[in-house]
Amino acid sequence: MSIKEQYFGFLNSKPLWKSDALNLGFSQFEFEKESNNTILANHIIIDIKDNEVLGKRIEHFFEYLINCSKRYQLVSKNLQVFKDKTTIGELDFLLKDLQKEKTIHIELVYKFYIYDPDIKDELSRWIGPNRKDSLLQKFEKLKNKQLPLLYKSETELILEELQLKSKDIEQKVCYLSNLFVPVSYIGKTIPIINNTCIVGFWIKKIEFTQEKYSTYRFNIPQKKNWVIAPKYCNTWLTFDEIKESLELSILQKKSPLLWMKSNEDLYHRFFITWW
Repeated sequence: MSIKEQYFGFLNSKPLWKSDALNLGFSQFEFEKESNNTILANHIIIDIKDNEVLGKRIEHFFEYLINCSKRYQLVSKNLQVFKDKTTIGELDFLLKDLQKEKTIHIELVYKFYIYDPDIKDELSRWIGPNRKDSLLQKFEKLKNKQLPLLYKSETELILEELQLKSKDIEQKVCYLSNLFVPVSYIGKTIPIINNTCIVGFWIKKIEFTQEKYSTYRFNIPQKKNWVIAPKYCNTWLTFDEIKESLELSILQKKSPLLWMKSNEDLYHRFFITWW
């Protein structure tokens, strides 16, 4: 599996919400699917080290997308802000919108969440597969730390070097998500969020039985490949063959993502939770 296939996965990712549906006080940046994006993806050349984590890969893909755009111009990326020689944060991307003649600060977020209907509050139900993070935790970080960084006095000094002022900069979030629902929720409409982000389901380990899944073939992709569509996978294992890798992940308290293929070449993505 290649960088090109990862980039295709990024291009096909959907924003977690549309317009101001969540009333968060910050709006979603939706990159335009320009006609040349797919063509450029076939010839993509990005220098990404093999051990580079998924989050950094997404940053590379976003930068490549912007550099291919006719509307936006990259001003700065990963702009670090210091206070007394200590980093207090960074601005992900500063872009010039050539159409509106405006500078935009964009915080880029790429997340995988599962939906736990046992949690009372609707938005609190979206949590990380290992229960270590959640949608609301990220919202709080954006609202109280990452976006206010633009207006810190330390940031103003750095912006001056770019001949910019924070009051003239518009802030947006590019929040892309891959969402997974319980098997019983497949086909149901989930409130508030953009349902086109739902790409698969999740089950508990006890539900992954030979009776239900022995006729399928599987692969446990590395996290850097989670963004890739399963149809690009060439290596498939039987139920018995995949169980050893699965057990190892569960022992490490990691909820693995599985790709699944049926005999009819139908593909699915799902998490098996360790908890």
